[in-house]
Amino acid sequence: MTRAQPEQTSHDGERAASSSGGGAAASTRRAGGPGEQTLGSPRVHFRLVDSTNERARALAQRGAPHGTLVTASEQSEGRGRQGRTWTAPAGRALLCSLVLRDPPRLLPLAAGVAVAALVGDGASVKWPNDVLLSGRKVAGILVESRPQERWAVLGVGLNVAVRGHELPPELHDRAGSLGLAPEAVEEVLTRMLGELERWLAAPPEAVLGALRERDALIGRQVRWAAGEGRAAGIDGDGRLVVATAAGQVLLEAGEVHLA
Repeated sequence: MTRAQPEQTSHDGERAASSSGGGAAASTRRAGGPGEQTLGSPRVHFRLVDSTNERARALAQRGAPHGTLVTASEQSEGRGRQGRTWTAPAGRALLCSLVLRDPPRLLPLAAGVAVAALVGDGASVKWPNDVLLSGRKVAGILVESRPQERWAVLGVGLNVAVRGHELPPELHDRAGSLGLAPEAVEEVLTRMLGELERWLAAPPEAVLGALRERDALIGRQVRWAAGEGRAAGIDGDGRLVVATAAGQVLLEAGEVHLA
């Protein structure tokens, strides 16, 4: 049996803390009994890292088990969808990535629902999984998968204690925060892992139902690389339904903007 050794040195040469106390366990998914949490252990924490997703991918390729968690206080090369960067001041955002074995089919959508559930009743989801609070983006999610190897890395960036003046000027009108203290980041992580545990195991119809209840795009004019129209909901496969002048369009992936 191959054992994967989590990274022990951070990007800036400082010691990284690992809650695993050693190498990772088996490379297969741990079943877990009823109510047992399987996400978040082993854990590797970096004070500064290039990208938690990059480190999690490396661990996944080396056989890290289901639930392996990589966290960081700060990222130098944090990534979002479509090649965008994710920017957050040190110690004020939850920056983490999980290794998932045999991930569910609706992983990107289930992750968005889970983070929105954590944020609270006022949170909405902009398809596929941007989490908004009062119309401002508070969390971004990036899923990178290897279907042929049956694993995926789920990256989450959540603004827990970010203040508006700490963000780049171009984000002042679009980004939001939970408005908590920096000390709350660890508690928010614990709660988020619980929500992910719940929603990644939920049946597809439950995930889709919860997503529809939080749909930030329904009835609104949207545009994407190939056209524009009015968002008309989420179908049974998790695709965004858009009514256009030429008829109904189903979007399976990609970036959608409000027109």
